[in-house]
Formats: sequence, C-alpha cells, structure tokens
Amino acid sequence: MKILVDADGCPVVDFTAAEALRRGLECVLVCDTAHVFARPGTRTVTVSQGADSADLALANLAVRGDLVVTQDYGLAALCLARGARVLSQNGLEYCDANIDGLLAERHAAQRLRAAGGRTRGPRKRTAAQNEAFCAQLRRLLDEMAGGVPARRD
Repeated sequence: MKILVDADGCPVVDFTAAEALRRGLECVLVCDTAHVFARPGTRTVTVSQGADSADLALANLAVRGDLVVTQDYGLAALCLARGARVLSQNGLEYCDANIDGLLAERHAAQRLRAAGGRTRGPRKRTAAQNEAFCAQLRRLLDEMAGGVPARRD
C-alpha cells in the first residue's frame, strides 16, 4: 500500500506525509512543474504542465489497495475505477455511492459558470477541517492495514 497525494493546491500534504512517515508507508506527491514539493520521507513525481497532466499521472500510479488524497472528483473517479480508496482533503471518502452525484454537481456548476452565473469559492480552511481529515486518514489507514474489507458503499 502506498499513499498518493494530488499535491497541486492540496492543504493536507504535510499531515499526510507525516502520517505516512510515522507508519512507514510510501508517500508519493504528484504535481506539475508550477509547484515544487519536497517533504521528508516522500517521493515527488513532477510532470510537465498541462491540462490534467498531474491527475493523469497520479491515476496511472494508483493500484488496488492504495490510498489517494485529492479534492478533484474526476481524479477520484479514475482512482476508484482502479481499485484505490480515495479521500478528500476534508475527510470525505469518495466511493461508488457518492461519486456520481459529486460529478453531476460539478458539471452543473460548470454549466452555470459558462452561462455567466456565479458559484461560491471555497471558504477559508479551518482547524476543524484539518482535524477531520487527520482523523479520517488514520481511521482509513488502520482499516486498510488491518485487512478489513474495503468499504464500497
């Protein structure tokens, strides 16, 4: 098992890298050349800039039994299809039961913006969000390490 992080714009890189290091797990940070990431105990994969280049590289690295950290619904869907578990930066585990709805919401928001409408941007990140992410990350890693069957609801 390894942890793959969509590191471009991800606010939980440090938390994830520290937890991986504590557990002795491989942690791979994937980013494009617009971002520079180097954290102790991690491996960084840097790809050239381009539409979804880092996302596609990360999806190609993901295999069954890996954990992916991303806020991108499209990337989450690709990684779920490859058998990985996927966790958002806020601690939401993406799964077959919620990914279609999330993708539909994203599509509707894109259509609204294309028609000239406005959508809200993300709120300022809170300590509670960081705590929720860390708790869910630990719980998921414990579950994955203990041989508990992957939850796919």
